[in-house]
Amino acid sequence: MTIHAQPPAGSEIETHGLFIDGREVPATSPALLDVRNPANGQVIARIAHADAGDVDGAVKSARAAFESVAWGKMDIRSRARLVNKIADAFEAHLDELYYLETMNNGRPLNETRAQLRRLPDFFRYNAGLALSRRDAVIPVEGNYLNYTLRTPIGVVGNCTPFNHPLMIMCKSLAPVFASGCTTVVKPSEYTPLTTLALARIFSEAGLPDGVFNVVTGLGPSTGKALCEHRDLNKLVLTGGTEAGQLAGAQAGRNFAHQTLELGGKTPVLVFPDFDIDRAVNYAAFGAFIGAGQTCVCGSRHIVHESIYAEFVEKLAAKAKTIRIGDPTNPETQLGPVISEKQRNRVLTYVKYGLEDGARLVAGGEIPADLAESGGYFVQPTVFADVTAKMRIFQEEVFGPFTSVTSFSTEAEAIALANDSPFGLAAAIRTNDIARAHRVAAAIECGIVWINDHHRLDPASPWGGVKLSGIGREFGPESFDDHFDTKSVMINTGDQPFDWYQDTAGQPRLN
Repeated sequence: MTIHAQPPAGSEIETHGLFIDGREVPATSPALLDVRNPANGQVIARIAHADAGDVDGAVKSARAAFESVAWGKMDIRSRARLVNKIADAFEAHLDELYYLETMNNGRPLNETRAQLRRLPDFFRYNAGLALSRRDAVIPVEGNYLNYTLRTPIGVVGNCTPFNHPLMIMCKSLAPVFASGCTTVVKPSEYTPLTTLALARIFSEAGLPDGVFNVVTGLGPSTGKALCEHRDLNKLVLTGGTEAGQLAGAQAGRNFAHQTLELGGKTPVLVFPDFDIDRAVNYAAFGAFIGAGQTCVCGSRHIVHESIYAEFVEKLAAKAKTIRIGDPTNPETQLGPVISEKQRNRVLTYVKYGLEDGARLVAGGEIPADLAESGGYFVQPTVFADVTAKMRIFQEEVFGPFTSVTSFSTEAEAIALANDSPFGLAAAIRTNDIARAHRVAAAIECGIVWINDHHRLDPASPWGGVKLSGIGREFGPESFDDHFDTKSVMINTGDQPFDWYQDTAGQPRLN
């Protein structure tokens, strides 16, 4: 990441400030960060590098909006109507956002279009939750009425990654807005452009100033300042496990609520009763969509020994047919990874696989015809004969990279699936309905796909266990986590009371 102390002389590349209190504002420092197109390495924009003072200003703006009449005192039906209105504005700007996201993160346009077109419904779903929300009346012993009151939690800090900039941000934004909270978003320094664009779109659609603020910059500086801010009520972060541990510790010092969706090493269990060609097609999709830069990448294929050899041969052949190139070309099926650093990481794990004795059956190199493109391309890579002790089985690569391991019994398959520090997602390929449910229950993870992959829905909870994080996004689980719950206990009786008049005869204290 290139940092300029001041704008380069004669530069015509567009620059972006921070988005605070409903408008773009300059950062305190004149330093700018380059934003590159990963398909050709060219600088496409420069962004501000927010310091702790800038972050403090954004949090103060969010706090003022939270406490304002315009937002904080808005009635539920008005808020739901507004959330639906900004969903409509989002939908009206989809074409602009498709191309901007593709240019910024390198995903093929077809993938980007298929993903982003669903995002307005995230907001509509949460608007529905706001309208249908009910507080509880609790039956308790004696002449008492007990009920709960829920109040919005406050200011939410949201740190988003480079792989799905808009989709992952909207998982958090939708319940934030529908619940009446406010937010400060720190997008990845690699992919901030659609986040800034959406802040502008929502502001123009009528979202009150200060509800949605954006601070750009690097994780160790801007991100750290946000995570450790004393006035943050909740932290939502999607990223690597190490980043989540650091950010969670920083936010935890101020007892901020946390939802952390971190690393993954998704096991895919393939049983012999499932159609092998369909299993291979799902394997390629699960492993290579988004250039494998997804936390639920199908990175460990655990395949029954009776179909293992055929599966390996067909998956290797499939990987070699995938068209790599310019992500704006509708014919392209695989774009670049996000940066030269990330490509080097993928190639390092190719070396690890070979060193540890795995068999490389596809990919593992920079495509020869794209070597001089300036883009960060790498071939879809498949390793076979992988054991549980190998680094490529245990560690997250975050690229178009998958491994294949054989098993003989269901119990062995489950043990291999659970032999991981991560527990975000898993997938099962079988037509045996009893086995599907049995294995799904036994795998240690937060999401299981049976005969599918990557499927999500705004109503379905999303999150992991172990080193894959804590908390859930989507569904009522996420919406409810944006409230504090207050219990109200009312004595409906009229009996006289004096504890100290008849202490020994009192039947209970509480």
